Amino acid sequence: MSQPDNARLADARQDLERLERAIRTVYIGQHALVKDVLTAMLAGGNVLLEGSPGLGKTLLVRVLSQALALDARRIQFTPDLMPADITGGTTLIRDEEGGTRLAFRPGPVFANIVLADEINRGTPKTQSALLEAMQERSVTVGGERRILDAPFFVIATQNPIEHEGTYPLPEAQLDRFLLKLLVPFPSRDELVRIGLETTRGDAAEITPVLDREGVLRLQALCRDIVVGEDVASQAASLVLATHPEHEGSPADIRRFVRYGASPRAMQALLQAGRARALLAGRAWVSPDDLREVAAPVLRHRVHLGLEAELEGVGSESLVATAVAAVLDR
Repeated sequence: MSQPDNARLADARQDLERLERAIRTVYIGQHALVKDVLTAMLAGGNVLLEGSPGLGKTLLVRVLSQALALDARRIQFTPDLMPADITGGTTLIRDEEGGTRLAFRPGPVFANIVLADEINRGTPKTQSALLEAMQERSVTVGGERRILDAPFFVIATQNPIEHEGTYPLPEAQLDRFLLKLLVPFPSRDELVRIGLETTRGDAAEITPVLDREGVLRLQALCRDIVVGEDVASQAASLVLATHPEHEGSPADIRRFVRYGASPRAMQALLQAGRARALLAGRAWVSPDDLREVAAPVLRHRVHLGLEAELEGVGSESLVATAVAAVLDR
């Protein structure tokens, strides 16, 4: 692996700035959220967006797919959705000669961007239908494995777990999301802009900025971003700091955490760190990149114990404790 040269970095920075401007023509506010979604896109990872209905989660995915000129499919999760509704299946069809034969009909998971809308309204059995696609980039139906076209990533939305009709995501599936992003309520100024700009008759048009080859080129460049031994060591220490049994863990981690982040968190920190460096136009990952991605990488991978629930302690504050213990010392 060779370090990216300045010309490639400059071209990538220009492409990414054009992409963000295209998104901004329709999507109002939420600057940090857009940056985080672009981080996941560059890293080739899946994203979980959590927020109340009406905050523009689905709109962001639609705008992104249009700006990237990629094939995007939407799956609306409901309690009666079945796994075959996602993966597709073998059906009996009539051929040109009037006979019948079995053929595979692909489901909506066969796309570049899959929007799993309100994923936690589906049953655990249906949620698990996405597991192989999210991890292996393939789908197995009827004993035959089918590879999904690259680029491929899932952007799932979920309502907060206290909303009616929701099912908690299995921990194994949560771990497949590179980032979990919290969608905040817009500010007063953003609300004014949303009201004025989205209630007019002339909707803004999005001109595609990148095609499939452009996205793959950016993702390949992202993998070439250099991670130094010291930064990798800090990432490993950060993951270990979320484990209550680890000798150097902060006191609050030992008290409130049931078990910490998996080795996938180490991979995710470096993948997201590389993407953050590329967004900044740098050829190497810095500790500040790790600090920026630590919360979205770790918040869904730190599993709390009963005492945390009783005292109202959330994973957000515990991740901040781990970051302070490792990166701010």
